[in-house]
Amino acid sequence: MSDAPKIAQKGPFAVDVTEGKAYFWCTCGQSSKQPFCDGSHKVSAFNPVKYVAEADEKVFFCGCKRTGNPPLCDGAHNKL
Repeated sequence: MSDAPKIAQKGPFAVDVTEGKAYFWCTCGQSSKQPFCDGSHKVSAFNPVKYVAEADEKVFFCGCKRTGNPPLCDGAHNKL
């Protein structure tokens, strides 16, 4: 794996989250369970980011792995 994360998709993943539930966002881009971690990072320096939902709502997780507000999309994919 390179030093830069793989772009999983050039846009956010819209996910309905459950209040109080923890989610682990993939930072390496290699997971087959995007936007969440499946352990693919284990041979790299990447680690997942824990996100705990504050409410039952739709959340937009970053798909390009370039966000400045991990794990949420900040529109960084528009500059790719």
